Amino acid sequence: MAMLARNGNKIIVVIYTNDNKGSFDLEMTSELLARIRKAEQEAAMEVLGVPKENIIWLGYDDGELEYAEPKALCGQAAKLIRKYRPDAVFSIDPGEWNERWHKSDHRMAAFNTADAIRAAEFHLYYPEHLLLDGLKPYKVPLMMFYYAAGEANYWVDITDVVDLKIKAVSKHVSQFEPSINKYRPDWDPKDLEKLVEYLRGRATKKDGKYVEAFRRATGFNPQ
Repeated sequence: MAMLARNGNKIIVVIYTNDNKGSFDLEMTSELLARIRKAEQEAAMEVLGVPKENIIWLGYDDGELEYAEPKALCGQAAKLIRKYRPDAVFSIDPGEWNERWHKSDHRMAAFNTADAIRAAEFHLYYPEHLLLDGLKPYKVPLMMFYYAAGEANYWVDITDVVDLKIKAVSKHVSQFEPSINKYRPDWDPKDLEKLVEYLRGRATKKDGKYVEAFRRATGFNPQ
C-alpha cells in the first residue's frame, strides 16, 4: 500500500469488522476497544499514505462475521466493487490452508470477497445495484491474495518501504503485549524495540530482499 500510495494510486481500504473483542484486559469494553482500534487503524494508514476518509468500515462485531446474513454480506462487498471499479483487489487468500487455520473473520472475509468479486461481474446478481444505484457490473482485472502459504506466485520487493510497514504495524498498540493484556495507549521504548526486532525478523525475504508474497490471479477457473 505504501508503494501504491507513493505512485499516486487511489487506495480504498474495506474493513469488515470493528475489531472490538481481541483484548485480555478485563476492564476493557467492546465499545472502547472499537474506538481504540479505529484510531489505531487510521494512524497506521496515515503512515502508509492512505487518508482516513478512504477507509470503509462495515461494522460487524469481531469474531461474528460468519453469523452475518450471507447474501447481504456478499452484496455489500459486490456493491463496493461496482462502485469503485478497482484495477486490483487485495484480499486474504481463501485457499485450503486459510480455511483450516485462520480465525473465523479472516476465513469469512476471504471467501466473501472472492464471492463478491465473482458476483460483481454478472448483472443478474444483485440487480438492484443497477436499477436503484446505477452501478453497472464490473469484472476485477487483477486479484492479489495474501497469506497465500505455499501457493504464492508473485513477490513484490518492499525493501524500500519495510520500515514504513513496521512503523504502521506498531501503531496497533492494543494488539500486542503488554497492551493487549492491560491497555495502555502508547509504547514503553523497550517494548517497542522488542516488537520492531520481532517484526523485522519474521518479515518475508526472497533473494536477500524484503518482499510481500501474493497469489496473483487474473480470473476464476471457469469449470
